[in-house]
Amino acid sequence: MCPETGRARLSYRRAEEIFEENTRLLANPLASPEDIEDLDGWTLHRLRHSALTHDAEDGTSTPMLARSRHASVRSLERYARPGVDAVARHVAERDPAARRRM
Repeated sequence: MCPETGRARLSYRRAEEIFEENTRLLANPLASPEDIEDLDGWTLHRLRHSALTHDAEDGTSTPMLARSRHASVRSLERYARPGVDAVARHVAERDPAARRRM
């Protein structure tokens, strides 16, 4: 029971079902609403790893990312992959030559 609302908490499985059902059109932007029953939405697992990627892109340290309860930093690295723009921004911010030009 939730101490604030007095309601029963959702199980992970039920929360994932609700999330998947409600993201079907978002995950399939070219689909029509009539096809919603045949579509797959996003999973909570995908949401978790997307959040890790965004945190990594924003410069969150590895020890802080490791709080995601991955078994090892190696397994964390599989999911927390910053995009090309984030890596370029990170390198540019730390480039000594660029800092001297400022």
